[in-house]
Amino acid sequence: MKSIFFEKTEELEERYELVTERIRELPRETVLYGGWKAYFTEVAEYLYLLEQLYQDETSGKELTLSEYEKRHDRLFDRFREGNYERSFLDPDFACQNLGRFGGVLSAVYADITGLCSYAAEGRLDLITVFSELVSQLYGIASVFYRDNQEMHDDNELFDEIHTAIHDFYHDYQDVFAADGVIALVNPENRFFTDIIENSDLSKPDYMYKTGLFVGEDQRGIQKFLSETEPAKIKAMADTFTEGYKKGFDNTGRDMSKKETVLIEYCLGFELMIKEVMNNFKELGLRPVIKRESLFSFDGRGAGRKYGCYSTGPGRQFEYDHRDDRGYYFDKGYIERRLEVLRDTYEKNKEWAGKMAGPALMEVFGEPDFLPVNKESRYTFTEKQNQLQVSFTSKAGQIGNTYIPEEETSFSIISYPLPGIGADFEKIFEETVKINTLDYVLYQTMQQKIIDILDKGEKVHILGQNGNETDITVALCPLKDPEKETIFENCVADVNIPVGEVFTSPKLEGTNGVLHVSRVYLNNLSYKDLKLTFKDGIIKDYTCKNFEEEQENRKLIYDNILYKHEFLPLGEFAIGTNTTAYIMGRKYGIESKLPILIAEKTGPHFAVGDTCYSHAEDVAVYNPDGKEIIARSNTFADKRDEDPEKAYFNCHTDITIPYEELGEIAVITKEGERIPVIKDGKFVVPGTEELNKPLEENI
Repeated sequence: MKSIFFEKTEELEERYELVTERIRELPRETVLYGGWKAYFTEVAEYLYLLEQLYQDETSGKELTLSEYEKRHDRLFDRFREGNYERSFLDPDFACQNLGRFGGVLSAVYADITGLCSYAAEGRLDLITVFSELVSQLYGIASVFYRDNQEMHDDNELFDEIHTAIHDFYHDYQDVFAADGVIALVNPENRFFTDIIENSDLSKPDYMYKTGLFVGEDQRGIQKFLSETEPAKIKAMADTFTEGYKKGFDNTGRDMSKKETVLIEYCLGFELMIKEVMNNFKELGLRPVIKRESLFSFDGRGAGRKYGCYSTGPGRQFEYDHRDDRGYYFDKGYIERRLEVLRDTYEKNKEWAGKMAGPALMEVFGEPDFLPVNKESRYTFTEKQNQLQVSFTSKAGQIGNTYIPEEETSFSIISYPLPGIGADFEKIFEETVKINTLDYVLYQTMQQKIIDILDKGEKVHILGQNGNETDITVALCPLKDPEKETIFENCVADVNIPVGEVFTSPKLEGTNGVLHVSRVYLNNLSYKDLKLTFKDGIIKDYTCKNFEEEQENRKLIYDNILYKHEFLPLGEFAIGTNTTAYIMGRKYGIESKLPILIAEKTGPHFAVGDTCYSHAEDVAVYNPDGKEIIARSNTFADKRDEDPEKAYFNCHTDITIPYEELGEIAVITKEGERIPVIKDGKFVVPGTEELNKPLEENI
């Protein structure tokens, strides 16, 4: 089938044959020695494995499960603990053997391993250009050695290596940047959908055809679903897609104008996703599935995974290489990438305009990951941090121009992975139960909470049992309480499961300390995370992951602030799903619950943009008919005259568990203090049902 990404010409095939032949020769040559020879041998041998993968999948060759597993292990064993530390993928190992060349050459190798899934798809163009880069780098090093008789850290060689790598990533932006847009909006991107529709999903073989990592969690969830009653799988899919449809219905947006939906999920869940795809087709939406970010220029390892993703072969690998694009990330690169993004969206604007939005399935249950900070890994300079913030803002504006958020919706749901432990099946069943709680019951109780909150000028939150939270959140003032409300009554529509009321705080007057003893955010675990706010802005931050305070601050700066010098408080919410909270405590998995569920298990504070980002002008109403007026803040108010300063393009929820919560009290304009939660229990009349799970013996 003809690719929508590239044209398979005779010239390209000739380039591929020539460079492949050259790569095969590298391990046998004796021009280089020591670490240099070892590096190019390891990379060449990996490229040979990719060639075999490409030939297998494009020829239609059928392998046995055992053959698939052996091929898979040859490709991914280098990421496993013990092997990784002895591979040039580890920047520490690379620098020990290549000196100051180690970091950048390790980064190139990391991107080459990202080719695995693309090779399975038949992306001859990407295999060819990366192979040509390796051949070019080998040639540069070889010429230098012959001319200088020894290999040492020569400035001339250093400059030539970096220039070649820099130019490569700049010159191929018309391919790299364009791919992401096309994969996002064009329903003819059928690599994953074809595998789902045309494979026997009751057997694990099909997963290996994706070229993604297939770990114990992938094999475990595939086996579990293959042994689950089809009716249960269909019910799970129905919950997911019904929530998506409610998102359009509840906001008055017209889904009939849309033709495509972006499905994002974890490899292994295909039996459920096939039902999801069928449901969307009945709604008139064609599924689009893109793969997770596997290259440095796509943001590999930078936070939550998107697309069809795997839990990954090595989380330290992803952490070590999350800033690899820094080796070529400069103003010229950004300008070119933005130009290609804009041009590709324009060429695909018809499909972009038909995109209804994402349907995202998250997973949880991976072991806590406390990263090791290695001096050898690349970290952005201060100038690059500023460039990254600017680029993210501008790229977001381009995307929103062609896929306006005010015309789209979304749905998001979570399920556990087998790696969560021996109680996996019980946890899975309870998660399904949580995802299908009676939203009408919650809607009624949450409205009683909102009625109290709407009386307030601010809300005071205090921690207990070692939690040092002491923060006052200012609320948007109501002009017409009969027709307006401050908080949204959030039930199980787009954001599954049920259970929260939330608002966009007024920044001025929002002051204090937010503290949580342990929290899991974007695949990273934090100990004693503490943020200090002044007029709604993060002014100071720390945690206790590392002995050195500088490392703690950098962890937060990179992964919560996303390299912004500050972030505002974009959301304050009170989670009401005490059933989910008790499930977490019952099985000892509180720290493993994803944000989607964790945010419903107590009050939470989101740093970054508001929940109404890019859609502040769209009127939103609660079930009681009142308009939710708190949709913007002093930053989002700049969206018309200075959009680059209006949005931060991030939103991270941080939840305080009930047992660490001393009080949430509404403070009225007259100074009256009305409690909503006291000592971890709801005290608003009519919400007694929420306390029943909290009173269970676990």
